[in-house]
Amino acid sequence: MSAADGAAATAADDDPPDAAAVREYLCALQVTIVGALVERGEREFRRDEWRRAEGGGGVSMSIEEGEIFERAGVLFSDVTGHALPASATAHRPQLAGRAWRALGVSLVLHPRNPYAPIVHLNVRHFCATAHGGSAGTPVWWFGGGMDLTPIYGFAEDARHFHAVCRDALAPHGKELYPRFKRACDAYFFIRHRNEARGIGGIFFDDFNEGGFARSFAMTKSVGDRFVDAYLPILERRRSMPWGERERDFQAYRRGRYVEFNLVWDRGTLFGLQSNGRTEAILLSMPPLARWRYEFSPQPGTPEAALYSDFLPPRDWLA
Repeated sequence: MSAADGAAATAADDDPPDAAAVREYLCALQVTIVGALVERGEREFRRDEWRRAEGGGGVSMSIEEGEIFERAGVLFSDVTGHALPASATAHRPQLAGRAWRALGVSLVLHPRNPYAPIVHLNVRHFCATAHGGSAGTPVWWFGGGMDLTPIYGFAEDARHFHAVCRDALAPHGKELYPRFKRACDAYFFIRHRNEARGIGGIFFDDFNEGGFARSFAMTKSVGDRFVDAYLPILERRRSMPWGERERDFQAYRRGRYVEFNLVWDRGTLFGLQSNGRTEAILLSMPPLARWRYEFSPQPGTPEAALYSDFLPPRDWLA
């Protein structure tokens, strides 16, 4: 048993996971976020309930060609399986063959206005049971975070987003924000391009420190602060005038989003390898994107500033 498994087992003995409570919270979180977006002027979301043959299902809330978002998906899932897929056991080989349950809310919002940033949120709970369903302590953890991907960078937006992330984590440990920020910068990095996907935020995985109650409370704090982190930025940028130049650069940068999600994102791989609902998994993709050969923005332009001033990881709260 690894050190992480040992910590999880000890925590689970003292404070067992409560999947029913997690499910109740996540269902409410999906409704709350969608409601907040509709209150800001977006039209009603399409609601699809779905079932998965191997076990579980979910609810997909989505927009195509909306008032604010060209595409948006706010997804809830509660799925089970008989054996973990390769993407989940690549760095947890000791869990191979275990039955599992995964619950989560994940969203990606693609605004139409190029000045309004793409945003991603994910909060999830995972539990792997003993081999063959025998009695024994389950191995569980929480994961998730949120990150911002601007097409055009604004320092006040970056500072606001990171400040809300910091404040969401502060009650659960002042060390968590810098730790989760570093993890976010490392995870949302497009290795084959040697550049960040955006300006980061927070990211955590395998989190079970201090038992279930503390871990769950921290995860809820992240989910609960998403609206505060993103909607003030959206309100500032959604009505800014834009033209063909901005739209063209937006499509180009959306291509980077596609590359990361299809090549590096573990959540996408897990969903596809576990026979998840493909339409929901790929709802994170932008509706339009483009690629250019060896494109480089003109020096001194706002497009060039994205690469020089925003994509390199930095301390936005210094």
